[in-house]
Amino acid sequence: MTKQRKSVRPVRPDRADPAPRPPKPLQVHETGVLVLPPSMTVGELAQILKVNPADIINPLIRSGVFATMNQGIDRETASLIATELGFTVAEPEPEEAEAAPEEVVEALPAATKEILFEERVGAKLETRAPIVTVMGHVDHGKTSLLDALRKTTVAAGERGGITQHLGASQVKRGDRSILFLDTPGHEAFTAMRARGARVTDIAIIVVAADDGVMPQTKEAISHARAANVPIIIALNKVDKPDANPDRVKTELAESNVVIEAYGGDVPLVAVSARTGAGLDDLLDMILLVADLGDYKADPTRPAIGTVIEAQRDKGRGPIATVIVQTGTLRIGDAVVAGAISGKVRSLETTDGARVKASGPSTAVVISGLPEVPSSGDVFRVATDEREARDMAESAKNEATAARDGGGRATMEELYRRIQSGAGKEVRVILKSDVAGSLGAIEHQLEKLQSDEVRINVLMSAAGEITENDILLASASDAIVLGFTTTLTPGARRMADNEKVDVRLYEIIYELADDMKAAIEGMLDPEKSETIDGRAEVKQIFPGKGVVIAGCVVREGRVTRGSKVRLMRGGNVVATDVVESLRRFRDDVREVKEGQECGIGLGPTITIQEGDILEILGEQSTRRTL
Repeated sequence: MTKQRKSVRPVRPDRADPAPRPPKPLQVHETGVLVLPPSMTVGELAQILKVNPADIINPLIRSGVFATMNQGIDRETASLIATELGFTVAEPEPEEAEAAPEEVVEALPAATKEILFEERVGAKLETRAPIVTVMGHVDHGKTSLLDALRKTTVAAGERGGITQHLGASQVKRGDRSILFLDTPGHEAFTAMRARGARVTDIAIIVVAADDGVMPQTKEAISHARAANVPIIIALNKVDKPDANPDRVKTELAESNVVIEAYGGDVPLVAVSARTGAGLDDLLDMILLVADLGDYKADPTRPAIGTVIEAQRDKGRGPIATVIVQTGTLRIGDAVVAGAISGKVRSLETTDGARVKASGPSTAVVISGLPEVPSSGDVFRVATDEREARDMAESAKNEATAARDGGGRATMEELYRRIQSGAGKEVRVILKSDVAGSLGAIEHQLEKLQSDEVRINVLMSAAGEITENDILLASASDAIVLGFTTTLTPGARRMADNEKVDVRLYEIIYELADDMKAAIEGMLDPEKSETIDGRAEVKQIFPGKGVVIAGCVVREGRVTRGSKVRLMRGGNVVATDVVESLRRFRDDVREVKEGQECGIGLGPTITIQEGDILEILGEQSTRRTL
C-alpha cells in the first residue's frame, strides 16, 4: 500500500479560520505606494493600513460583501478598499506576483479529505488518532470485543446482549490512541453517511469463527466498501471448540474479501474477546493501517466534527455526543449542528470526566444546544453566535431544497453525468429472489462496462428489497435493481421519501437492456409497475367460475380489472386479474382503503385466509435526457 496525496484547494471564505495569522511582510516602493500580498484577512489589511477594521468592513458591506475580521480577501479586493481609503497601491513586481505563497502546506492525504473538511492553507497538520467503526453480524461479539479492549462490561448490561446505542471509547496502545465507535449495526453507520457525515477511517468486521460469514456480515462488508474505508477482519471466538477459521476464510473469499494470507489486501487478525488472545495484535494492525492512511488534522483551528448520538437529559436538557474530527472544541464556543445553533456550556468525556477542551479524534458530550440534533449532523464552531445562527438557517434552507429537488441517482441522470464527464461510475445495489440469479446478472452488467463507464455493484444479495438496501442506496447515490423480487412496504415508503430509483425486472435481458440504454442515452419512455393497493383476505366464498375472497383494503384502493399479485408469507404465489368487485350486494368499480369488499379471481387460484392481494398498476414516464 502506498500513500496517496492530493493537492489542497484554497479554503472557502466562509470557512476561513478565525485565528488571525501574522501579516505578511509589506513591500513599499520608493515612491511610497503599497504592494499588497496575494491574500490576507480583513484584520491583516487593517494592520497593514493601520486603520480600524470597521473602516474596511463598512466599504465591503456597501459592495455587497458581508465579511468579518477573520474572513479572507484577495489582493484585488484589498486594493480597491485601500484606494478608497486614500492609499496608493501598486501592482506587484513580476517576481513577487509569480512567487509561491510564503505559507506552503504539504498536500493533504486522501484520508484527511474523507472527512469532507478541507484544512486551510497554512494549516499546522499533526497526526491524529484513527477513528474505527466496529460492525458485523449480531451476536458475533462486537461489543464483547470492545469490552475486552477497553476492559469494561458494557455487553453484560445491554438488553438481550444486543447493542442498543451508538457509543465511542478511547483505547490506548503505548503512547498512541484509537477511537472506537460501537454501533447498533451497519444501518447506523450508513445513516450517518446518508446525512453527509464521513466519520470512520477504518472498519473492523467482526466474524465469529464458529458461525462464519452471515448475511449481516456481507451487508457490513458492503457498507464499509461503499464508504471507501479500509477493512480489517477480526476473527472472534477462535478459542471455541467448534471454531473453524479456514471455513471462515473461504467464505470471506466467496464474498470477494480476500485476506492477506490468501494473497489479498484485507488483514485478518484472530482474536478471542473471552480470553484476550490476539487483542494486542488487533491494535497493532489498526495502528499499521492508520500509519499507511496518514490521518492528520489541525488542532489549532475551530473544531469541525459529527454528532454520533443525541438525547434530551432531564437535568441538562439537550446533549449530544460528538466526534471532533479536526480543530479543538472549547467551552463557550458558538456551534452549529445541522440546522441547530447554540453555545457550548459544558464538555464531558464519554466516561463522565469534565474537560475544558477536546481536540481531533476525540469523543465528547456537549450541552448548551437549544434542541436535540440528529445523528450524523455535521457540527462546526462559528466565530460568534450570530454567525452560528446564520449557518444554521443556511443549513435548514439547503435541507429543504434537497428534499424538494431530490438529487439522488436515477437512470435518467446516468446519461447526463456520463456526457458531462462526471458519471464515470454507476453504483448499483442488486437484489434477487434466489442467489443463483445474481451471478448471471452481474455477468451481464460486467459486459456493459467500458473505459468510460464502470458499473460498481455495491451489494448483491438474495431476498426482498428492504429499508436497509434503500438506506445504503441513499448514502451511496446508487440505483436499486430487483430481479423477480419485491419491496417491503417500509422500503417502498423510504424509497419515495429518499427519492431512490428502484427498478424491478422479471427478465434478465430487460434489466441489462435498460442499463445499456441508460448508459448510451437511448432510453424510451419508462413503464414501471406500481402497487395501487393491498387487501387482506379474511374469508373465502365459492362462486360461479370464480373464487371470491372477502377482503379488507389495508392500503390504497382496489379497482376492477386490475392486475393482482397473491402474496403469502412474503412470497409471490400467483398473479391474476380482478374479475369482479362487490361491496355487499352491489357491483362496484373501485373500493378504497378501510372498506370491505369481495374480490373475484380465477377459479384456478388457491387462496387462504391471511393472504395479501397486491393490486398492481402501471405508469409511463417520459425519460428526459
